[in-house]
Amino acid sequence: MLLQEKINADVIAAMKSKDEVGLRALRGLKSALLLAASEPGANGVVSDEQALKIFQKLAKQRKESLEIYIQNKREDLAKVEQEELAIIEKYLPQQMSEQEIMQTLESVIASAGATGASDFGKVMPMAMKALAGKADGKVISAVLKQLLG
Repeated sequence: MLLQEKINADVIAAMKSKDEVGLRALRGLKSALLLAASEPGANGVVSDEQALKIFQKLAKQRKESLEIYIQNKREDLAKVEQEELAIIEKYLPQQMSEQEIMQTLESVIASAGATGASDFGKVMPMAMKALAGKADGKVISAVLKQLLG
């Protein structure tokens, strides 16, 4: 079952169970998938890989909004973003721990032959490719800077 089909089924289930929070978040996911499916060349179908990228983008937006709302002491809006983020994260792959990220980055650094901080620009794209969907870019960047010195 494609993620797109799973979202559609979950929207119906949320409607039946009168889950307003879940329904709001799922409708946002469904809307994003419909937009992607209607783009030229998509043929009305979104692959799971594309769907995961969309979900990651939406999760990142929720996290950024959440930080802003917390900084501005808007607990009501922060709560909404937190609830939606929790729903979106159910559809994303499990994120790696910082230790796992560090181990992966060490092997990427070794394969790139990087020796210091000046090699950051060379290693970062390789690291992002190796950890795509498994870790947040900010975390990858921070750990990579720490490893490169």
